Amino acid sequence: MEFDREKRFESVYSRKVKAGKRRTYFFDVRQTKGSDYFVTITESTRRFEDEGYIRHKIFLYKEDFNRFIENLTDVVEHVKTELMPEYDYEEYARRYDEEDNLEGEQFSKVQETTEEPKNEIPKIESTLPIDKEDDDEEDGEEW
Repeated sequence: MEFDREKRFESVYSRKVKAGKRRTYFFDVRQTKGSDYFVTITESTRRFEDEGYIRHKIFLYKEDFNRFIENLTDVVEHVKTELMPEYDYEEYARRYDEEDNLEGEQFSKVQETTEEPKNEIPKIESTLPIDKEDDDEEDGEEW
C-alpha cells in the first residue's frame, strides 16, 4: 500500500468514547510512510466560551503497546480495588446506555410521523430515438 500524503492523518480504524457532556476520547490507528501503524489517543473537550474544542493527543507506537497497556491496567485496577473499591464504575456505562435508548426512541418517533417513501419510478419522456432491438419492454422485462 503506497503512502498517500493527503491520507496520512486518516484513521484506518477508530473508536470513540463519550465521557460526559463535554469530553470525548478518540482511539485511532494510523499508518506511517513505511506502512507501519501507531495509535493516537485524543481527549477532546468542548469549550464553553467559543464553541471550540481543546485537544490533547498521545502517540503510542507498537514497541510501547504492551508496557502501556500493562501499566494503564495496573493503575486503573489500583484505583478500583485499593483507593475506591466502593465506587460503582458501571454507573456511567448505564447512564450512556439509557441516553442512547432515549435517543433511539426519539428517532423512532420521528420516523413514525414521517411519510412512507413512494417506490414509484417516474416515467421520463425521452426525445432520443430508441433502437427496437435494444428495447427490453417488448420482452416484458423491466429495468
